[in-house]
Amino acid sequence: MPPALNHYTRLERCLAGEDVDRIPIALWRHFPVDDQHPERLAKAIVQFQSTYDFDFIKVTPASSYCLRDWGITDQWEGDPEGTRTYLHHPVAHPEDWLKLPPLNPYQGALGDMLSTLRTLKHRFAGQVPILQTIFSPLAQAKNLAGEERLILHLRTAPDALHAGLQRITESTLAFVGALKELGIDGIFYAVQHARFDVLSPLEFSEFGRAYDLKILDAARDFWLNVGHIHGEHIMFSLIQDYPVQILNWHDRQTTPTLREALTRVSGAVCGGLSQWSTMALGNPEDVQREARQAIQETQGKRFILGTGCVLPIITPHGNILAACQATNLV
Repeated sequence: MPPALNHYTRLERCLAGEDVDRIPIALWRHFPVDDQHPERLAKAIVQFQSTYDFDFIKVTPASSYCLRDWGITDQWEGDPEGTRTYLHHPVAHPEDWLKLPPLNPYQGALGDMLSTLRTLKHRFAGQVPILQTIFSPLAQAKNLAGEERLILHLRTAPDALHAGLQRITESTLAFVGALKELGIDGIFYAVQHARFDVLSPLEFSEFGRAYDLKILDAARDFWLNVGHIHGEHIMFSLIQDYPVQILNWHDRQTTPTLREALTRVSGAVCGGLSQWSTMALGNPEDVQREARQAIQETQGKRFILGTGCVLPIITPHGNILAACQATNLV
């Protein structure tokens, strides 16, 4: 076993399938209320990271951060995952997709996000990799129109939706360019519609994957990109070749298993812990048991211990500590 490694070297060795001093771990959560102000969000993330010393920092803003300048309104209503409720969707009719103006990544809510990242980079530069959450264009479109209206437009007004997705993609690419200038380590790319219970594979390929690959191609300069597949009944085969270093999905709730996924991807996998039944509602012994199972299943190779999605904000401190302690079981 190698001597103690820093976060960067540990992750580099993990991605290469080499021995590590311990299993890397990364957990992340929302910070409701604090996520409405760039400095408060940065301070909340600093406190969280300083408490648990995860191997990378996944910055989790409100999902509306990339949409607020297009007229989204939302509010915090006590959701235990820390997510906000959307009150107004600016896209009501197909022609509204054509009215989305280009966003300047250095102004408005996007500019605030860059301010948060600058603070984090100043605090953790050279110590811990920093990843910014990027929602896929289709996921952004869902929040601009609402889920039902998005599917309706996808099937009845595809040209209008494509125009909207193209504008969303252009603005997202501009923001990714600003992230490169800032010098963070990667993006956490969230895909929400690669699900058989939502779209057909052909629909996802046309309206999801095609735009995802444009953004991920622009993000190749980063060394630590995570692809996240949200939900159950996922189309893993349509995501497994995405150009990211790590894949993350709800592996405790949906196929494939961690073991199977490692035979299908060249990079690492992140998961092994159930966000609700174990992390939020279990006890430290449950956490340790589930972590051991995941480490055994992957043989501790190309594996990062984590959950399939955000930690509920009600997750006990002792359970998070137990997950961190479990990483030494190698």
